[in-house]
Amino acid sequence: MSLVANTGKLAGRTLFVTGASRGIGKAIALKAAKDGANVVVAAKTAEPHPKLPGTIYTAAEEIEALGGKALPVIVDVRDEKQIQKAVDEAVKKFNGIDILVNNASAISLTDTAHTDMKRYDLMHNINTRGTFLASKLCLPHLKNSDHAHILNLSPPLNLNPHWFAVHVAYTMAKYGMSMCVLGMSEEFKPFNIGVNALWPKTAIATAAIEMLTGDISASRKPEIVSDAAYVMLCKDPKSFTGNFAIDEDILQQAGVTDLLPYACDPSNVNNLLLDFFLDLPGQTGLANKLAGGQTKQKAESAPPAGDGQIPQLFASIGKILSADLVNKTQAIYQFNVKGKEEGIWHLDLKNGDGACGQGEPKNPPDATLTMDSKNFTDMFAGKLKPATAFMMGKLKISGDLQKAMKLEKMMKSLKNKV
Repeated sequence: MSLVANTGKLAGRTLFVTGASRGIGKAIALKAAKDGANVVVAAKTAEPHPKLPGTIYTAAEEIEALGGKALPVIVDVRDEKQIQKAVDEAVKKFNGIDILVNNASAISLTDTAHTDMKRYDLMHNINTRGTFLASKLCLPHLKNSDHAHILNLSPPLNLNPHWFAVHVAYTMAKYGMSMCVLGMSEEFKPFNIGVNALWPKTAIATAAIEMLTGDISASRKPEIVSDAAYVMLCKDPKSFTGNFAIDEDILQQAGVTDLLPYACDPSNVNNLLLDFFLDLPGQTGLANKLAGGQTKQKAESAPPAGDGQIPQLFASIGKILSADLVNKTQAIYQFNVKGKEEGIWHLDLKNGDGACGQGEPKNPPDATLTMDSKNFTDMFAGKLKPATAFMMGKLKISGDLQKAMKLEKMMKSLKNKV
């Protein structure tokens, strides 16, 4: 689904795209292929993944089917020798490199206490170091091009404290990619190399977002990013550099006014999930809300156990807990409920056949969720998704954000039974 017509401006140009075997990276490669571009598919996936579709070879086949030329190369962007070999092979086959797309990225939405150093190192080595390294090794060939671009799939540098507080390790790793844009765009100006960043306005339907949120109905298709990338990569690098662009802004500037076809579920177009690192318009207090700085409300009269919607809700949940649900979830949740039915509740989906009730859990929670009682009941009724509530500032999460988002899948199985 593409709303931007191919112009042929990338015909014969060589793109080196990291992480191009699937998702956004592949979508960018396929869009360029329609112009007749050469694409170096630089990714780790040489053998089929048991859960994720696509390899560097299947991506290469799709590129060539669209009229482009492809060079599939096994590349782990953490490995300098592998990148250098891929660069050398690209130059040998295509006589140079015109465009580098730094798309490869690793994500772990965990707070400081729940981020093990192996995962920390993985994110920083792929996101920040990999981007820097690929840019460094492609630089000699980009200098020889008359249409040289580096495009990083990274966010604008937003210093709202919220984006650091919820997953500081991931934020630093992604912002490292953005800082490469900030520095290299100035450093490479004498060489007429355009260096820019592109970030989606909303969640994009990739394997990662489906894993985090449980579904893609509040997401857009990868083609909205690949269309925006195409527009950017067709611009004159001498005058277009140092930009932190948002996909829909780029497309609207290019004359695409109807973005509805990009929605995975057109009926849900008014409830799209805002991507990370972007503040909601008009909500200057978003960071304060999500960081727990909202005005504390005292319960008008705390209901005794068994009264109110929340006690009834947990009584119903308790009846359907099972070892199967525990095996699928493997997480302990603590709910700090504010407002009319203020109180602390827990849901243990990690031990035995599961347990739930009032008060803190017996074992330390993997994720603690804080929200108003009305939003809490809406969430368990399926009227409000945890990911949406989090992005809108209606839900504060501390602990393991990925496990918190597992609630989305769990609630689908619960809402028809509770």
